[in-house]
Amino acid sequence: MAIKRLVSAKIEVDFQTLALRVIARCAELAQLTETPGMLTRTFLSPAIRDCHRLIAGWMESLGLRSSVDAMGNLRGFPSSEPTPSNAIRPRLLIGSHIDTVPNAGAYDGVLGVMLGLALVEASRTLELPFDIEVIAFSEEEGVRFRVPFLGSRALAGTPDSQLLALRDANGVTLEAAIRSFGLDPNEISAAKLDENTFAYLEFHIEQGPVLESLGLSLAAVKAIAGQSRRTIVFAGSANHAGTTPMEMRRDALAGAAEWIVAVENFARAYPGLVATVGRLQVAPGASNVVPGEVRASLDIRHASDVERTTATETLLASARTISEKRGLRFSCHEDLEQSAVAMDAELTAAAERAIAAAGQESKTIISGAGHDAMILAEVVPSAMIFLRTPGGISHHPDETVLVGDVEQAIRAGITFLKELALKQ
Repeated sequence: MAIKRLVSAKIEVDFQTLALRVIARCAELAQLTETPGMLTRTFLSPAIRDCHRLIAGWMESLGLRSSVDAMGNLRGFPSSEPTPSNAIRPRLLIGSHIDTVPNAGAYDGVLGVMLGLALVEASRTLELPFDIEVIAFSEEEGVRFRVPFLGSRALAGTPDSQLLALRDANGVTLEAAIRSFGLDPNEISAAKLDENTFAYLEFHIEQGPVLESLGLSLAAVKAIAGQSRRTIVFAGSANHAGTTPMEMRRDALAGAAEWIVAVENFARAYPGLVATVGRLQVAPGASNVVPGEVRASLDIRHASDVERTTATETLLASARTISEKRGLRFSCHEDLEQSAVAMDAELTAAAERAIAAAGQESKTIISGAGHDAMILAEVVPSAMIFLRTPGGISHHPDETVLVGDVEQAIRAGITFLKELALKQ
């Protein structure tokens, strides 16, 4: 069993045991779901409350004070009461999210929270000149209200007041959901990041195949690709499928299908671009009725904001052209416009050194997926460390991690903390 002395003290840290505990806790949390038979946890659902109870207990066992802010983020604060000697201690924030996509895997987001707790435990051997706050963000995926990063936006102090009027599929407003959870939406501003917070660190599975293809356990993230999300509506005319001649139809679904193929072909030929139509809503949705309306999602990502914007405009123009050709009405709603975000260069370099100190080749990569770090980076220096995703599988029940990779992440995290301590 791998054991490494952290400091010249009598306490030693068993990294492998910590890694096994991290994985076991992720598995335990994966049992908390709102959909029997599959892992699904959406914003402020009963399953999120169940997670809060479990994680809060783990936080408190480490001496952290747990609290849920008005946007539903579970936060583990340093337990020491403010005194003249510690009132201005700097604070490092470590965390990730605990909401999921439908039928998710056990590690997306949650792993970063559990690694944060593991680092709090392991750092007991260190005399750090700063405090550590661990956070479990309430909403990163954007599943319930179709807008991502609600939790991290509250910390960044950038939530739009209009967000409270958003409605979920059942017609429940965001404001009502917050109140039903026992929180006060008028207190969202109080969730803002503590002014003494000097950095944010997020561990996350890569959610792709790059690290595995390179034979690497970890990598520092140097930037997160920008995202454009749109809801496209193709509106035609619903009519009887048996009596409406083909040449007289205005079939919204046929128009959407033609456009979806155009999206795929365009993205395949555009270097560095990924474009996805992941959701369709067809009305009236009967087998014997010509579809009269289709609502389609469009998700476009690229490391360059200029390239992403150009691609978005091209694909929207294509949708208009197809609509006009088929006699359909076209409309578009902007759901998200998130610029590409660079991680803090100094912290990223520190993460690279920490990974190298853990015995692995240092590597930086760009994240194609969005993360809470891209929101926090707007207000505080931020860094991310990716862990290998076996098979490149994520957002799927087969998502997994390797014990050795988690152990390496804890080792790198401790080295990262040591380097930050030297700079305070």
